[in-house]
Amino acid sequence: MGREEQLHLGAFIYYTGHHHFGWRHPASGAEDLFDIQFYKKLAQTAERGKFDMMFLADLLYVRGVEQAASGMLEPVQLLAALSMVTEKLGLTATVSTTYNEPYNVARKFASLDHISGGRAGWNIVTSQLDAEAHNYGREKHPEHALRYEMAREFTETVTRLWDTWEDGALVIDREAGVFADDSKVRETEFRGHWYGTKGTLNVPRPPQGYPVLIQAGSSEPGQSFAAEFGEVIFTAQQSLEAAQSFYRSVKSRLAAFGRSPDSLKIMPGLSPVIAETEEEAQRKYRELQELIPPSMVVGALSGMLQFDLSGYPIDGQLPDIPDPVEASNGMKSRVQLVMDMARKDRLSILELGRRLIGARGHMQFIGTYEQLADFIQHWFEEYGCDGFNIMPPVLPGDLTEFVDHVIPILQQRGLFRKEYEGSTLREHLGLERPGLGHFQAGAAKAATGGAEAATVAAAVEGEAAADTLPTGV
Repeated sequence: MGREEQLHLGAFIYYTGHHHFGWRHPASGAEDLFDIQFYKKLAQTAERGKFDMMFLADLLYVRGVEQAASGMLEPVQLLAALSMVTEKLGLTATVSTTYNEPYNVARKFASLDHISGGRAGWNIVTSQLDAEAHNYGREKHPEHALRYEMAREFTETVTRLWDTWEDGALVIDREAGVFADDSKVRETEFRGHWYGTKGTLNVPRPPQGYPVLIQAGSSEPGQSFAAEFGEVIFTAQQSLEAAQSFYRSVKSRLAAFGRSPDSLKIMPGLSPVIAETEEEAQRKYRELQELIPPSMVVGALSGMLQFDLSGYPIDGQLPDIPDPVEASNGMKSRVQLVMDMARKDRLSILELGRRLIGARGHMQFIGTYEQLADFIQHWFEEYGCDGFNIMPPVLPGDLTEFVDHVIPILQQRGLFRKEYEGSTLREHLGLERPGLGHFQAGAAKAATGGAEAATVAAAVEGEAAADTLPTGV
């Protein structure tokens, strides 16, 4: 069928690989998990493969340290360091809205965008567990729907802070004694139900206008949030039919906010186990799966489904579980995906748990380099996605293998770039640079049921311009 645009690829970095027990594999870089050189090698490999971006996960808690890889370097600081050893690669980090303040996040990502020359992206998440709440002195994690309401307000506050400096505000006229044009630097005053700010960000407007806004979630609140704010959505789908349905659902919501379908890129996770032959790929997959202790399967599934499975035969299928999606206060869409997987493939508890742990609910592909390229091309050309977040099971080797063997096939087929054409992450993704009041304009359009976006944007910008700072501030 073909598509005029090319596909997009992210290199998703998570511990020493996305296989939960991949750290035990002799080829993993587990000893280097807190060494900058490990991440430098990964970033430079991703840039050699011309990936749109490197995507860093973040967790705000420590899980069982005896059997699981645990602990993470703070991602924004890490990406700032990696910007010094890369030139084109987009640099995106997960930062939670639930356990941060808008001003701090606005400042971090504006700084990263300046440091990297316009390559920053923010993966907006709402966190998942009570364990995270406990680390921040709170008794309980907020409810799922409430977290998204709070995230929307949080993100609006952040974008308003990025809008406090116009382009060209810095003058640096030593002779005249003018550092900045005070007519282009202004306060914002916003007071919501959970967040607010009155003042000016102490970092000038980011080179990209806003760092690219990424959202990870497929639930109904997640889709609505993505339609308003998201420019990339990271999702988990297990079939082309489900991916196509999700693609249509999310893209159809954009018009209400005055957005075009191309303003949001949908990139499911894909964890490939690949080799020159199918036999070798299957052997590698079995080797990885055998690293998962059966005892871990029951605990992982019980925790995700909020249902104690310890009394059920591990070789039997899941029992009837009352409303596991409704019971979850974590990733509801991921719980639904696991339940669908169990029913569709009639998996035993052991098989389901190992599949879940192997790629954390994302699509796993096992096969040859050519077969993986065929799979990626098929999903892309059939509008199941705009690209993929590649989730190597074991790092660093599986990322290198993808770059060395799969990227060249995609390039030969004209599906993926051979060289970067731009320098910023927005240019890589084909996204417009937002002007002042960009998302407030979209929200106003949705609220008025179809007001012209340009008129609303002008009103928003004019209102902001009337609220300037005193001379010299």
